[in-house]
Order: sequence, then C-alpha cells, then structure tokens
Amino acid sequence: MRIFRTDQFPLPLPPGHRFPARKYALLAQAVAGFAAEAMDAAPAASRYELALAHDDAYLDKVFKGTLSNAEQREIGLPWSPQLLERSRRSVGATIAAARWALAQGCGVNLAGGTHHAGRAMGSGFCVFNDIAVAARLMLDEGLARRALVLDLDVHQGDGTAAITRGDARIFTFSMHGAGNFPFRREAGSLDIELADGTGDAAYLAILAQQLPRLFAAAAPDLVFYLAGADPYAGDRLGKLALSRDGLAQRDRMVLDACRQAGTAVTVAMGGGYAVPIEDTVAIQTETVRLAWQTFGVTGQISHSAATDTHPPRQWSPT
Repeated sequence: MRIFRTDQFPLPLPPGHRFPARKYALLAQAVAGFAAEAMDAAPAASRYELALAHDDAYLDKVFKGTLSNAEQREIGLPWSPQLLERSRRSVGATIAAARWALAQGCGVNLAGGTHHAGRAMGSGFCVFNDIAVAARLMLDEGLARRALVLDLDVHQGDGTAAITRGDARIFTFSMHGAGNFPFRREAGSLDIELADGTGDAAYLAILAQQLPRLFAAAAPDLVFYLAGADPYAGDRLGKLALSRDGLAQRDRMVLDACRQAGTAVTVAMGGGYAVPIEDTVAIQTETVRLAWQTFGVTGQISHSAATDTHPPRQWSPT
C-alpha cells in the first residue's frame, strides 16, 4: 500500500478562515508514526488529466488566475498560485493512489475527496474533482473496466454525480445528511439521505444493507472510497451523530467488503471540520491505519510504479 501526501504544498489562507488546512500536516505526521515507509509526495495532475472532468474554459480561469470574485466565493478559497499547485497535487495524489490500488490492492490520498467541483466550476472548498478525474483516467487507459464511487462524506457528492452522469462505467453512491450542503442536489446512481442526528446504529445498519447491493450493481474493478470524517457528532458542519468508534466500524466494513470482493480500493479523506481539529485528525488517522492493517505493504513493485507510464498489473486477493 502507498500513501500520498500534499501537505508539503502550503495553502495560504486569510486569518480566521474556516477551512481546516492545518489538519493535513497533522494527519501526515500521525500516519508517519506507523507507515512512514509507505508515504510519498503527491505528483501534480496534468492539464490533460484535469480535462477528463473539467471544461477548458474553467481550467483556463484556474490556471491563469482569472476566476471572478463570485467564482472564488463559490469555491470558498481565494485564488493563488499555491491554490492551483495544491489542487493539482490533490488530484495527482488520487491518480497515483488509484494506480497503486490497481497494482497492489490499496492506495491512499491523505487529502482529496473534492466531490463538489463540477465540470465548469468549483464549489465547497473543491477546485478540481479528483475522483472524477482519476476514475475517468483509469477507465480510459483500460486499467479498470468499471468503477464504484463510494462516497461517505456527510455532504452529497454532487459534482462527481454531475460529471459522471451518463458514463455507464462509473457507479456513484452517496450516503449523506439530508439537511446539509449542497442544497441543490445532483442525482447519482444511488443516493441515500439521512436525517439530522443519525447515529452509529442506524447508519451502520443502512451501510451493511447497501454494500452487497452496491458491489452487485456496480461490479467494480476499482472502488473510490471517500472516507469523510464529517459524519462525526462533533463536526461543526456535519449534523449527523456518529462516534469515533462508529466511523472506524464504517471504515472497516467498507475495506473488508473491497477485500472480500477482490476489488482495488482508492481511499480519499474527504471533509472533516471538528473542533478541536485533533478529533478530525484522529478519525482520519484511524481510517488510514485500518487500510494499512487490511492491505499492508507487499513490496512487489517499486515506489515509482504509481506514476510511471506502464500500466500496473491488475491486483487479485491473496
């Protein structure tokens, strides 16, 4: 298993900004405590790769720094050269993680899950849609035949649903809070809305019911798992009521289902806005730890395999 990080590429924000940029360095530090040998810097996604999910006119604005004030407000982040670099690296991390997953079973992006970005716009702290780009790239290169987006962030994956609609190779599942952002939804392949205050028992029962159905319907070679920390009861943007133990059970269920199905899995962190920030870091550290325990490091291919030009071999369970 390989783990790709973006925290070395700083994101300058004004004082008091609500985006928790600090969590990425804290998460990388925590993960290094048990998996330092598996960690790599994220490569940058190319303009060609980004165009698999985004319009050229929108890419021009982001690359040239000509986004309007209204477009920057929609994203929720001020444009800067560093924002462009960080956003390209976040997509590149998911691409690299997907390549590694198809080669060895599992790859992790310590950021990513930017599922609100649409074809012609950014939104909700999301500039580019890393999941849509990586899924399209793996499918277009013939490394996978079908992909399942398993989005368990507390917010609906509206951008991913909109970008991939009509692409029969990609099945999108989002289980999210009914009373939360975005307030205009985009229909995915399957969406489940949860009432405010939904806790561990109800959440996990629904997920346990849906997982076998999803794998049967999607028949995926590759799963993109958005392991949002924001269903947590202490998340200030969440509105659900899962405990840290409940979220760990969620992660274990998803990872075990992927392993049992012999399906490669790419894990992205998605959202997390707890106060204190250390709660989000602890939740996401546990997600990575569980992936590490489930898939481990095989050492069968070199560290450069995730970014080279030769298709990796398809993974099969041992």
